[in-house]
Amino acid sequence: MVKPRIAIVDSGSGNLRSVEKALASVGADAFVTSDADQVDRADKIVVPGQGAFGGCVAGLDRAGGALRAAVMQAIGKGTPFLGICIGMQMLFEGSDEDPSCKGLGIFPGRVVRFSIAPPLKVPHMGWNGCRREAAAGRATVLRDTPDGTYFYFVHSYFPVPARDADIALTAEHGVRFCAAVARDNLFACQFHPEKSQRAGLAVLSRFVAL
Repeated sequence: MVKPRIAIVDSGSGNLRSVEKALASVGADAFVTSDADQVDRADKIVVPGQGAFGGCVAGLDRAGGALRAAVMQAIGKGTPFLGICIGMQMLFEGSDEDPSCKGLGIFPGRVVRFSIAPPLKVPHMGWNGCRREAAAGRATVLRDTPDGTYFYFVHSYFPVPARDADIALTAEHGVRFCAAVARDNLFACQFHPEKSQRAGLAVLSRFVAL
C-alpha cells in the first residue's frame, strides 16, 4: 500500500515536528515544507499553527504570497485539507487578534477572543469534551468520534462561523465555541489532535485514509 504524501505547511509557527511524527505514526509519508511546488504536488495538506494569527498569516504571505496561493489552489482543486489551531482560524476572513491581517476567507466568519469571567482563565488550556454538530456527519475524519470525546486545547481565540452548517464540533469554556469545522474536502479543528492521545490519533488516521 502506497503511503499518501502529506505536506505540512510551514508558515513559521511551531509544533510542526510533533504533527509530522503523529502523522507518520498513523501511516503517512508526511513532510514539513514552505515550498509552494511541494504543497501543490502533495496528496493532502495540513496547515498547523501556533503563536499569533498575524505571524502565521505573514508566513503564508512571504515571498510574494506563493504559499498562500498554493494552499488556496490545493483547496480549490479538492485536495484533502486539515487545519489545526491557528491553521483553522486562518480559514476565516480575519481575526480580532490582528485586524490588519486577512485570512484565507474560505469560511465566512471571524475569529474572536474569549471574554469570560474568573475563575475561568484565558488562554483556554487543557482537555475539553466536544459535542457533535451539523457538519459532523459530513466529516469522514469524525466518523467514529462519539459525542463528548475529549481533545486537548491551547488557545485564547476561536472562530465564529457565519453559517451553523459549517460547524462540526463545539466545546464549552465559559461560552460554547466552535471547536471544528467541515465542508467538502476541508476539516479544521481548534484543538490539537497530535496532543490528544488516542482520540486525536484516530482523527489523524482517518484523514490519512481519505
